[in-house]
Amino acid sequence: MLVRCDLNVPLAEDGTVTDAGRITASVPTLRALLDAGAKVVVAAHLGRPDSGPDPKLSLAPVATVLGQQLGGDIQLSRDVTGPDARARAQQLAGGKALLLENVRFDPRETSKKDAERLALATQLAELVGDKGAFVSDGFGVVHRKQASVYDVATLLPSYAGKLVAAETRVLQRLTKSQQRPYAVVLGGSKVSDKLGVIESLATQADSIVIGGGMCFTFLAAQGFSVGKSLLEADMIDTCQRLLDAYCDVLRLPVDFAVAGTFAPDAPSEIAAAEQIPADKMGLDIGPGSVQRFAALLSNAKTIFWNGPMGVFEFPAFAAGTRGVAEAIVTATAKGAFSVVGGGDSAAAVRTLGLPEDGFSHISTGGGASLEYLEGKALPGLEVLNT
Repeated sequence: MLVRCDLNVPLAEDGTVTDAGRITASVPTLRALLDAGAKVVVAAHLGRPDSGPDPKLSLAPVATVLGQQLGGDIQLSRDVTGPDARARAQQLAGGKALLLENVRFDPRETSKKDAERLALATQLAELVGDKGAFVSDGFGVVHRKQASVYDVATLLPSYAGKLVAAETRVLQRLTKSQQRPYAVVLGGSKVSDKLGVIESLATQADSIVIGGGMCFTFLAAQGFSVGKSLLEADMIDTCQRLLDAYCDVLRLPVDFAVAGTFAPDAPSEIAAAEQIPADKMGLDIGPGSVQRFAALLSNAKTIFWNGPMGVFEFPAFAAGTRGVAEAIVTATAKGAFSVVGGGDSAAAVRTLGLPEDGFSHISTGGGASLEYLEGKALPGLEVLNT
């Protein structure tokens, strides 16, 4: 059985895993297959290797954590589909797992040429033999047309794993059967990264809260000075168009924690949205914005959150993200259906020590979630037999 997992987890400088969320999410499918006696070959990636193998992006630390969570050592091949991977796959016993080395060490994985991707996919399929099957359980990559995500599913009987099936059900609920009021919370640094989903959800949601670095481009579109804050000057006209078209849906911060430098120990002060000093930059939304957004979220029956409200990695600028997240937890406790859209939002939940069970669902795929909600086809889902 070939299983594509998403084990792309953050690593510390010493190579240790700092957030095992995606590893943990992969365990149920792998556990079920192993308990059934299957020989499981796992394909996964880590980071974005420039060209070929990079020791710093080896899956070795991931294999250690995965083994701990599955209750036994996991073999790690020294190559992707080379001699070591083939030998280990051939000798693999039932109920045991083999993790292939970082599949992106082979540049064919992400090639734009169909023939190159298919060649790698063929070699991956050969690792599990003629009677093998493919299980897609890496939701964070199903929006990519890559060899281990898409092409291999054209060669083997292919199925959705527990994680992919669960993620899909949640997103279908958000798009087809959400209860109202429906509130969306979007953060992150760039409007350009979220433009498609803003335009799509603005016609579906009752309110869209916009925070993070991208909100400053919206403020600039309103004619406000944003000091040294993040700004996409070429997106100001687009933001103006969005504000004109969806003024009754889009909600912007009213104040910010601002500082003179981008540093964890930078002295800060609270400034109104229309009074950001020229020599300061906004690093978090302010208490007035948290109060405004919390009041809005308190009435929501469905909530989708993707993107932090500020630089939550710096404790001094984490209050905005924490406050909004806690408001979502409170709304969830009152019966709202809440989805954390993966990526930095999921990392923020764990970094800030927020209760993971305080949200209805924490996705493992930020980009995939956004593209699904935007209405885009996800190649890794469409290719599956079931």
